[in-house]
Amino acid sequence: MRISIIGVGYVGLVSGACFAETGNDVVCMDIDSRKVEGLQKGVIPIYEPHLEEIVKNNLNEGRLAFTDKMEEAVDHGLIIFVAVNTPQDEDGSADLRYVLSVASAIGKCIEKYRIIVVKSTVPVGTCEKVRDTIAAEIRKRGLNIPFDIASNPEFLKEGVAVDDCMKPERVIVGSENSRVEEILKELYSPFSRTGAPFISMDLRSSEMTKYTANAMLATRISFMNQIANVCERVGADVMKVMRGIGSDSRIGPKFLFPGVGFGGSCFPKDVRALIKTSSDFDYDFSILQEVMAANDFQRVHFLDSIKKFYGNDVKGKRFAIWGLAFKPNTDDMREAPAVYIVNGLVNAGASCFAYDPKATENAAMIFNGNEQVKFGKNQYEVLENADALILLTEWLSFREPDFDRMRSMMRSAVIFDGRNQYNTATLARMGFRYICIGRPQTGIEAT
Repeated sequence: MRISIIGVGYVGLVSGACFAETGNDVVCMDIDSRKVEGLQKGVIPIYEPHLEEIVKNNLNEGRLAFTDKMEEAVDHGLIIFVAVNTPQDEDGSADLRYVLSVASAIGKCIEKYRIIVVKSTVPVGTCEKVRDTIAAEIRKRGLNIPFDIASNPEFLKEGVAVDDCMKPERVIVGSENSRVEEILKELYSPFSRTGAPFISMDLRSSEMTKYTANAMLATRISFMNQIANVCERVGADVMKVMRGIGSDSRIGPKFLFPGVGFGGSCFPKDVRALIKTSSDFDYDFSILQEVMAANDFQRVHFLDSIKKFYGNDVKGKRFAIWGLAFKPNTDDMREAPAVYIVNGLVNAGASCFAYDPKATENAAMIFNGNEQVKFGKNQYEVLENADALILLTEWLSFREPDFDRMRSMMRSAVIFDGRNQYNTATLARMGFRYICIGRPQTGIEAT
């Protein structure tokens, strides 16, 4: 099929590359000419495992192309995916300016029948706004050009987005036209050969499904973080509790790991957007308000536990930081807990020497000009003369480090683990004070 993708961000680039990988003829369009020029040369603006190789492969094979001209994209694809960003507005709602701008641009240059598929995460009713915007622009031109609108929310997880796209757990399509459903089902057939369900529904239910999924997962995370906080007080081990409830088929093990809270471009923004949508329809979504409050509290609680260890005085302390991205296998720093933790320590008079396998460049822009935040070339370099190590992102390279080497480099053998990566008994035996989340502590105060 001939496919066009509008918006070459995270979702658009991964989706376009994967559609091309299955044999489709794909054109990806973005208004950022510099980004387009780089992509035409195979320069990938984001880090995502396996993405660079399939982009370059399909560029070389001629199945994938990039342009900054809307007319070319609209002329090329029978199916046009809208995959632009929907950032959070000041009131918590999803800002639809980019989605509606794309709709207006499509309406100004569409010449023949097209299927417009909204893949951006959007509030309920947005597809109808897109349809009305396109129709209004066509009427201004004095034309009568048919088109259809569909909703196709994405469920890509950063770090495994290519696998999620090529092997989806389900494909959701909202449409008012059965023929459109059949065309999209054919497009997705190479991805669903292993039995992933293709689920058809109306436009509004499709839009709501995406927000509901992210809100549910965010709720699980905040719930387990609060369980971890209770475990700390009663002397229970949250990791054992997690295994106990995760074995229940009604619950399952995913998204139960406690930590310093969720971040990234999806969960915080989408939960707030659903709260705002509910409010617009006179419904008080109190559970989700508590989910966000619990998430905000978790990073505060973790920072407070570090300060408490030092008698609430970290002035002059040197902290090594392992992990800056909001999750492993990405360079995404959006709403990353590390930003709050590092700023909190620096504002209290400490210094931080940080390392992340992929997010250092983005982090350097966030902390630009802060002389108390430095970055290392590897995970061991930042440990030199550190008063403590703070682990904030669970990269694989941090899972089985050389603890003997670490202890010899650090000024004090102290680890604050925001992801519960290590065995408490092992670290105690090796002479570390180990402070984690919701588990029995091997050290509660500085010596």
